Amino acid sequence: MFIDCKLARAGPPATIVPIDEESRNGECALTPVGTTIFTGFSGNNGAMDIDDGPNGQIEYIIQYNPNDPDRAQNLNERRTSTTTLTVDVLDGDDLGPMFLPCVLVNNTRDCRPLTYQASLPEFTDPTRVNPINVTPPIEAIDQDKNIQPPSDRPRILYSILLGTPEDYPQYFCMNLTTAVLSLLKPINRDLHQKFDLVIKAEQDNGHPLPAFANLHIEVLDENNQKPYFTESLYEGFILESSPVGTTISDNQNLTSSLQIIALDNDVEETKDPQLHLFLNDYNTFFTVTQTGITRYLTLLQPVDRELQQLYTFSMTASDGVQESMAVMVSILVIDANDNSPTFSNISYNVKIYTDMRPGESVIKLSAIDADQGPNGQIIYEILAGDQGDFIINDRTGLITIAPGVVLSVGRSYALTVKASDNAPPAQRRSSITTVYIEVLPPNNQSPPRFPQLMYSLEISEAMRIGAILLNLQATDREGDPIRYLIQNGDPQHVFNLSETSGLLALGKPLDRESTDRYILIVTASDGRPDGTSTATVNVVVTDVNDNGPVFDPFLPKNLSVQEEEVNAFVGQVRATDPDAAVNGQVHYSLVNFNNIFRITSNGSIYTAVKLNRETRDYYELTVEATDGAVDPRRSTLTLAIKVLDIDDNSPMFTNASYTVCVPENLPPGTVFLRIEAKDIDLGSNVTYRIRTQEALPFFSLNKFTGELSLLKSLDYESFSGTEATFTFLVEAFDSGGTMPPGLATVTVRIKDMNDYSPVFSKALYRGMVAPDAIKGTVIATVSAEDQDPLGTPASRVRYKVDVIQFPYSASIFDVEEISGRVVTRVNLNEEPSTIFKLVVIAYDDGDPVKFNTTTVEIAVLQPSVIPRFTQDEYRPPPVSEGAPKGTLIAVVTAAALNQTIVYSVVSGNEDDVFAINNRTGVIFIKKPLDYESVKSYELRVQADSLQVVRSNLRVPSKSNTAKVFIEVQDENDHAPVFTKKLYIGGVSEDAKMFSSVMKVKADDKDTGNYSAMQYRLIIPPIKDGKEGFVIEAYEGLIKTAMLFKNMRRSYFKFQVIATDNYGKGLSSKSEVLVSVVNQLDMQVIVSNVPPTLVEQNKDQLIGILERYVQDQIPGATVVVESIGARRFGDGFSEEDYSKSDLMVYAIDPQTNRAIMRNELFKFLDGKLLDINKEFQPYLGQGGRILEIRTPDVVANVKKQAQAVGYTEGALLALAVIIILCCMPAILIVMVSYRQRQAECAKTARIQMALPAGKPSSSAANNLYEELGDSTILFLLYHFQQSRGKKSVLEEGDRQRVISSFASRAIEAHKQSNFNGSLNNNLPKSASNITFLSDENPLTTQNPLYMEGVVQGSPSSSLLRKRKDILDSLSPRRLALKDALLGCPLGGIHRAWTLPIRITRRHVSDALSRPIIMDPVQWQQERLKAESERTDNQHSRVDISSPIFKKIIGTKLTVKEKARQFEQQALQEMKQVKSYDMKCSHSPTHSNYHEGENMLELSPECLLASPCHRSPPFSSLTPSTEVVEFQSLAVPSVIITHHDCPEELSPPPTHKPPTPSFRIKKPVYPPKTPPPPPPLLPLPPPTPPPLPPQPPSLPTISLALSSSSTLSTQHLSPVKHTKSPAKQLPVSSQATAPEPPPHRELKGILKNIHNLADIEKSVANMYSQIDKNHILPKHISKLKPISASELPTTETVAEHSQQNGNLSCIVEELEKRFPSQSTAL
Repeated sequence: MFIDCKLARAGPPATIVPIDEESRNGECALTPVGTTIFTGFSGNNGAMDIDDGPNGQIEYIIQYNPNDPDRAQNLNERRTSTTTLTVDVLDGDDLGPMFLPCVLVNNTRDCRPLTYQASLPEFTDPTRVNPINVTPPIEAIDQDKNIQPPSDRPRILYSILLGTPEDYPQYFCMNLTTAVLSLLKPINRDLHQKFDLVIKAEQDNGHPLPAFANLHIEVLDENNQKPYFTESLYEGFILESSPVGTTISDNQNLTSSLQIIALDNDVEETKDPQLHLFLNDYNTFFTVTQTGITRYLTLLQPVDRELQQLYTFSMTASDGVQESMAVMVSILVIDANDNSPTFSNISYNVKIYTDMRPGESVIKLSAIDADQGPNGQIIYEILAGDQGDFIINDRTGLITIAPGVVLSVGRSYALTVKASDNAPPAQRRSSITTVYIEVLPPNNQSPPRFPQLMYSLEISEAMRIGAILLNLQATDREGDPIRYLIQNGDPQHVFNLSETSGLLALGKPLDRESTDRYILIVTASDGRPDGTSTATVNVVVTDVNDNGPVFDPFLPKNLSVQEEEVNAFVGQVRATDPDAAVNGQVHYSLVNFNNIFRITSNGSIYTAVKLNRETRDYYELTVEATDGAVDPRRSTLTLAIKVLDIDDNSPMFTNASYTVCVPENLPPGTVFLRIEAKDIDLGSNVTYRIRTQEALPFFSLNKFTGELSLLKSLDYESFSGTEATFTFLVEAFDSGGTMPPGLATVTVRIKDMNDYSPVFSKALYRGMVAPDAIKGTVIATVSAEDQDPLGTPASRVRYKVDVIQFPYSASIFDVEEISGRVVTRVNLNEEPSTIFKLVVIAYDDGDPVKFNTTTVEIAVLQPSVIPRFTQDEYRPPPVSEGAPKGTLIAVVTAAALNQTIVYSVVSGNEDDVFAINNRTGVIFIKKPLDYESVKSYELRVQADSLQVVRSNLRVPSKSNTAKVFIEVQDENDHAPVFTKKLYIGGVSEDAKMFSSVMKVKADDKDTGNYSAMQYRLIIPPIKDGKEGFVIEAYEGLIKTAMLFKNMRRSYFKFQVIATDNYGKGLSSKSEVLVSVVNQLDMQVIVSNVPPTLVEQNKDQLIGILERYVQDQIPGATVVVESIGARRFGDGFSEEDYSKSDLMVYAIDPQTNRAIMRNELFKFLDGKLLDINKEFQPYLGQGGRILEIRTPDVVANVKKQAQAVGYTEGALLALAVIIILCCMPAILIVMVSYRQRQAECAKTARIQMALPAGKPSSSAANNLYEELGDSTILFLLYHFQQSRGKKSVLEEGDRQRVISSFASRAIEAHKQSNFNGSLNNNLPKSASNITFLSDENPLTTQNPLYMEGVVQGSPSSSLLRKRKDILDSLSPRRLALKDALLGCPLGGIHRAWTLPIRITRRHVSDALSRPIIMDPVQWQQERLKAESERTDNQHSRVDISSPIFKKIIGTKLTVKEKARQFEQQALQEMKQVKSYDMKCSHSPTHSNYHEGENMLELSPECLLASPCHRSPPFSSLTPSTEVVEFQSLAVPSVIITHHDCPEELSPPPTHKPPTPSFRIKKPVYPPKTPPPPPPLLPLPPPTPPPLPPQPPSLPTISLALSSSSTLSTQHLSPVKHTKSPAKQLPVSSQATAPEPPPHRELKGILKNIHNLADIEKSVANMYSQIDKNHILPKHISKLKPISASELPTTETVAEHSQQNGNLSCIVEELEKRFPSQSTAL
């Protein structure tokens, strides 16, 4: 790149070195420092110095660089030489483009922001405006202006980066390289008034510095809207005296101007529409201002009201293209006092007579004032000359003789009379006249006199002939007859005046247009020469609309207009109407072609659209003119309009494309096609030419005739491809026109002329055939080829037999037309060794057809050389599809005389699956088998002799072929394939166990057992180890295995596995998604067809619904919940089976949950019409969806919620009041709790100090023996309760006293156990029962233990149900709850609960654990929890609350010494009762089932404690009154389970595992099953006297264990006497479905009819105890019990039968006091 150039000046040569501004790595940066730019001085090209050493060392420096050191040491000896180096800096691509024109910012190289401008009319077709004219034109250049070489210069690319409005890409696009802006579609200015775009210019090499410019496009309004006036009628007023230029006012007071507002929707309302307003009449009187939105009418010339008072005309507004509807303008001229009253004569002469009396008329003067109103009202006045003898009426002008005046003959008067109007004094006008009066002697010959000298009359020109117009009757003093006559003013005799009566009538029709005013001079004469007087009648003829508009005949009727112009002026018409006012105003309209032409109010005609002469060149336009009357008159005029032509059409070919077939090898100049084009414009001259340059060497086109000819011969084989075609464009243009040419496509197909004949591969073919060969046996195959191009008809070879030569051979042999195989035509029966010759012809389909022949020699073999198979058919055993290659299938065998056999498969093995050993005949597998593709094969094998094979021939015959049938055995080689990768379904919250959810299906290509599926589920762990779902192993039906209560919006994802061969084969898996829903997620689709029809087409209908839902949520699944009859009516309680309810919901696979019900409604309801159309084929004719509604439950809940809403405020206020009232009680309980806690600790220490009891040797009590253990212990319990509360020390002493009595009771029980009914009916108890008082428990804090409860026992849930009811009791009333929650049963069941109804099995499951209860701690916790439950007395108790957690969840907290005491007592019992180790009393378990008989608890059992109050069971009796007894104590019972009395264990010290509960109502099992509610032991089975009860008590059932029978007793109220405590009556009725068996009372029980005697006996026993063991004085006396509180005899009898349950109590006493007991 070094350029040597000569300098203009002398000196050393110079070298120019270009430096590229761009760096070597191609980045856009300047050349870095250190880059080598010149190496021209290296080697021998530089300077030379012949000196040696440092003197010869040359150093190059740049001149004027003082920093470069010289290597020479001696500066004086330094030698230098000089040359010039020119450095040319090349331009690099370091700058981006910039838009032009660029105006630089001051002192910078940056361009100011540039905005391009463009404007477009709205609704403009893109073809008319493209390319859009932009000012200035959009152009950008690269700022790097001299990049070398030029080929490296980048191009500029243009694009629209962004813009507003956002839909600009729909309207504009920009050429990428030229920046030409194009319109894509017309713009509606109502939508877009402008576009602001940002144009981006960038280099095509990815340069990072683009340029930007703005483009503002204004959308101009198309004149497509007519102007309009804001008012349809304008009324204006003007004073007739107003000067020229006065503005018309809008009111009669002339206070404000009349505003005329005309608008155009094409222009914004705030802008002047620049309309032209013109008046259709009176435009010489008025004009309208021409600018502004508001226009005003002004006066052009003065108006005279007297000439015309009202001006009515129409006004239109035009924007130059469109014209508005005409509006009417009425201008009323207000009168001004511009006229003076005028007399008809200057003076009047009157003669009067002396015999005239005062008041008689002299003359009546009449003055006329053309003004209106007060200005026209005339006042008469005599100014002078009357001498007091005459007076005048100021209104009528009648002069009469003044009263009292006597006229004298010869006198004369000259009266000056003044007539003035009634205008304001300053504007008043007047005139005078003189009346000369002469007094004559009396004369009887005076002339007649008219009442007035002037008459005025207005009549319509439509007045009928003969109509009376006026009565002109005159008077004559003498009474002479008067004759009337029209003297002047009626030359046409239009009027008739009766000569005798003076009546004026119409004699001829009036025509205002010819004469509009008549002045008649009428005379009245009495026949004497001087007896005539005259009067004037002024007749004004008014107009009627009796004339139609008349067109001007002199205006041209033949018009012309040029085509393709809009709003072109065509011509003008003019019509006039001689009628007056609106009747004479003319309006124009078009009768026809009003969408093509338009006419203005002045009759100008314009084109409304572009005319096309080629479509229509002549129009007969009818113009109609109408006047402005209410019932207008019309007239029409027909105009002839000729459309003039312009050159606006291109020539059009008759065909858009021409296709011609030209044989190859035609000579040049051959004409093969003639094309034609027409130009519909007038005077066109069409010429033709070939546009495609590539066709010019081959074809020629005559430019005048359109003939296409060949320039050279065409060769078909010279074209590559399957078709030899040549396609080119031709064009036709108007030589004198300006339009673009018309185009057409010409396709020339070169036809192959069959250059070659078929050629056989052999001149002679040989074949062999068996003498008995069957028809169709293949003997040989001939083959011929044609060298014509492949795929052409000339290259297609076919075969046939020449029947001319060797006709016999042609009769028994044939050749297949396509394949060339020679076959037998018939079954042969020829002699062996015969040779036949057959001529075969091969021909093609070319044009012309060419052919060739060959000969086939066929030899008939000897039968002995033809092998014969041992079997005609071979059927080997089935072969497995999994058999490997080479597996032997079968062995075929054939034999021939002295021949070596060669085997081959001739058919059935097209896929080459099998192979045969050609020597041994062994058939084996060559390719893998597939049972699913081919289940069986039929092979045809052939055996030939080796001699025949060597000759490359085959000789099929009946004997040398055999069939081999091979059956393929299926193997399990295909895994199952599920129909879906993901199954989506749902389950309702209230679904029952084992409800069907969905059905999955897997298909297997295998057959038999290999396609029989076994399904199983793989479910991730669910709470509490639940499986959740199960599947029918062989059906694939997934069912629920748990309950889903309160689990809405939850979902389960798991896998389903399908294994074929009934679970022993291959497997595959699919995903399953099940979402929990309820009716809040569902919609009901109501249709007018029965449910059965919906059920039949369920899958199709759901598929349609699913498709519409998937349009909104892809992949969603619609699930059917139910199909049933349509429900309607109040609460949807009625059903209509002629219609159906289809309840569905949809699952969203993205969220795995149900789609919201409202969204599902929107998806379906919005497409209801489309869905009904698709439902039609399945629902039948008329079937459709009626509505989509919410489910019944949701609708009912909404109604109930609305109803409840009215009481929400009251309930809230009540809750607040309850909370405030409970606050003091909570404080009291907290204080009591602390005191109670201290007391319990003290009690524990006292209990430890109590000495152990000693054995008692008292004999058995006779009372015990007679009454039995149930009665005795009942009395013990009853009196224990009735003695009231004792102090801690007092109760400690009493416990020791009772222990002595307990030992005697135990001893008596032992005796009864050996003889009597107790021994037979009452099994020995295995329970340990200890009675403790509240003040003296064994422990101070004992939690509840309940171990060994069967998992999922329903009774536990029932306990929870009752717990919230019993919690409402106070601590003193918890005894009943304790009894209800713990009941000893037969056998090992030591606790019982009291649900509403529970089964025997539930009881046995739930009541098999030891229970330890501390009533003191329970009371404290109970009081604390009571305050928390104040706000919700009837809500369900949450067993996870802190109270229960404290009681159940905490470890056993017992005072150390109290626990040691209890353990020692238990150990003592173990030692004393060691002899009973061998005895084990097996508990009796009764088999209970759900739904079996229930035993209802009797009132005695329910009311076992006198301190019990009836619990308010909300489910039965919502408002049960609660009664409290403050004075009764509640004993505590500790029940511990022990199967063998010998092996007693202490109470557990840890919290046992809590059981989970299963209840009948579906509830989702919690993750951690809640612990059971506390169970308090029941007092002894025999109850104390009944306490007071509420008025009614619900029946409560309890399942109890007994030997074999169950008894049912109902609670019933009984009557009681009043007691110190409040009592309520209780019913005593008892209904027993199965009464218990009656037992005969024994001993003293026979003489006892009530419990009063028993109570007295026991009271005596207590008295003896109290005497022997005197208690401290502070002990309160026993509270007496009224007889009414004692149970009845029947109650005693019933409880005496339950001694089996009581034996556990006796045994508990035995175990609890081992030192006092003896052997039982």
